[in-house]
Amino acid sequence: MSMGLQAFLAFLPILLSALLLVGLNWPARKAMPLVFIATALVALVAWDMSFNRVLASTVQGVLITLSVLWIIFGAILLLNTLKHSGGILAIREGFANISPDRRIQALIIAWLFGCFIEGASGFGTPAAIAAPLLVAMGFPAMAAVLLGMMVQSTPVSFGAVGTPILVGLNTGMDTNAIGAQLASNSSSWAAYLTQITGSVAILHALIGVLMPLFMIAMMTRFFGRNRSWKEGFEVAPFAILTGLAFTVPYALTGIFLGPEFPSIIGSLVGLVIVVSAAKARFLTPKSHWDFAPAKEWPAEWLGSVEIKLENIGSKRSLSVMTAWVPYLLVAALLVLSRTNDSVKNAFKAVVYKSGDIMGEAGISAAIDPLYLPGGILVMVVMATFFLHRMSWKEMSAAIGESTKVLLGAGFVLVFTIPMVRIMINSGVNFAQLESMPIAMARFVADAFGGVYAFMAPTVGAMGAFIAGSNTVSNMMLAQYQFSVAESLGITSSLIVAAQAVGAAAGNMVAIHNVVAASATVGLLGREGATLRRTIIPTVYYLVMAGLLTSAGIFGLGITDALNR
Repeated sequence: MSMGLQAFLAFLPILLSALLLVGLNWPARKAMPLVFIATALVALVAWDMSFNRVLASTVQGVLITLSVLWIIFGAILLLNTLKHSGGILAIREGFANISPDRRIQALIIAWLFGCFIEGASGFGTPAAIAAPLLVAMGFPAMAAVLLGMMVQSTPVSFGAVGTPILVGLNTGMDTNAIGAQLASNSSSWAAYLTQITGSVAILHALIGVLMPLFMIAMMTRFFGRNRSWKEGFEVAPFAILTGLAFTVPYALTGIFLGPEFPSIIGSLVGLVIVVSAAKARFLTPKSHWDFAPAKEWPAEWLGSVEIKLENIGSKRSLSVMTAWVPYLLVAALLVLSRTNDSVKNAFKAVVYKSGDIMGEAGISAAIDPLYLPGGILVMVVMATFFLHRMSWKEMSAAIGESTKVLLGAGFVLVFTIPMVRIMINSGVNFAQLESMPIAMARFVADAFGGVYAFMAPTVGAMGAFIAGSNTVSNMMLAQYQFSVAESLGITSSLIVAAQAVGAAAGNMVAIHNVVAASATVGLLGREGATLRRTIIPTVYYLVMAGLLTSAGIFGLGITDALNR
């Protein structure tokens, strides 16, 4: 089978999903079963995978789906708990006191708070937490999902306390062989990884400084009463301040401290600066911007998860601080469980490990119900029940409302994630072909050759689009990107950094991330409308990453220990 035909067949499920979701505007619940069947057929017929391996991959995908649904449930349950306790009403009033301008609120909640949650937890959690909070604040559901998805860009490479770098690259690359090469040049794998981390931080910082402005401009263009880009750019000085307040400490942390804390430190510093600036009305627009009245919103903007604050929680009066304590607890537990070994081991004490599913080597799954963000969110819900002095009637209402949301999301994800696992596991086959993602990446490398540096981020994004994860994209493609750089004689550390940056950007259009975020606000069935919009910032990110990578290699002549 020719390389071109391999690439086409490997890309066929992605093309089909794009056609159905974006082109024909099908809901994911109809599109993804067909895409799953197409993927299985390509695997069985073209890749000659065994039926047992395809079935094992499907089971693996279903088990992973349970973890994703657990996170979604926890996020929705916390929101509904705060709705019934009166916490959301207090939070909403607190933000109104900082600024009634929806653009300023979006920068603080979606960008900075979302970046913090990404740094602490990763794996799609920011959109799952920020989107329903924005809806509770009075944002249209579709706007909330768009903002939540756009957060999954700059902070992602250092999300989950550096997992995409520490796990994605350390397990996705041949560290022993590369380390031996580096040792012969008086260097080491640790020094090489430090250079990659610094390059990732700088690339993201240069591109990400404009992401807050991009978010607001898209919000006013697609969801403002005047459909105006101009109304978004009116907040440019404050949005750029927000970008710098995050990216400067983020970049410095990545360069000097490593991959664990750039997103966390950047967001915390940013929150202090931006909230203070907003209260002081520093660089904020003179006129306040708001959405049109909710009764004028198109039906497609509205989710099925209703958050009516009137007469809810009215029996008690909560301070803004008390209302925020549950989210602060979430943040603290996420950081502690990822950085403190004793806490981490305690949270990981309860675990289900499948072993090799159906005897297929390397195909397994593990579910850590307490360590996953879903478990932490549910624990915080239990604490909130007592902290906010809730009644059991209020708590049972929150549980019932949250459970209903899972049914639609579960049906879609039970096809989407198994499709991903079949593609990833397709490297073991009787046709002696490389896995589908590698086949696509190799075709891109062969087709673009000398300008590959520009395309390297897009290859990373392709992996994240398939897997819905920066970490998994790095695991699949980082060694491949390194090998291409070596064969072309260009700086491998910068190409691998471009892989990580592109994989972060790919999260904005990853189908199962869109489905998960949409589920939290009841927007299932309108994933195509979200994807058509998130493509715009994704293209911006990849073009800029490609240009900066090319400039670094060919313009600035950046080198590493392997190509000096």
